[in-house]
Amino acid sequence: MRLALLLCLAAAGADAQTVVATRTVRAQDIVPADAVRLEPAEVPGAHVALEDVIGQEARVTLYPGRAVMRGAVGAPALVERNQIVELIFARNRLHIVTEGRALDRAGAGERVRVMNLSSRSTLFGTVTASGTVSVLGD
Repeated sequence: MRLALLLCLAAAGADAQTVVATRTVRAQDIVPADAVRLEPAEVPGAHVALEDVIGQEARVTLYPGRAVMRGAVGAPALVERNQIVELIFARNRLHIVTEGRALDRAGAGERVRVMNLSSRSTLFGTVTASGTVSVLGD
């Protein structure tokens, strides 16, 4: 009975794969296709598909032979810390555009803290695909 349980567990994990780094990728670098591969193992919290990792930006340094964990990669940053960005406030027919300073790095679709340069107030916004920051949408 114990042997049957072990065989079932081994068979269940046989299909599991984990994305593993094949060489060092430094934080803030884009992960190239030759820097990762699939290995037949199951690591909780790790990526299981190459397409989820390739072309993404490393948030932390990835080391060879280690699993690429969720959160270790993300969308490439479009906004750098201290970069001047266009802030857009849009609600109904009201549309306000002003300048702000990004207080963090962020990629498309990610939230970022920004300081409105006119009022010096700090607020949160979402980075758009064009690199602007939407502080409130319709």
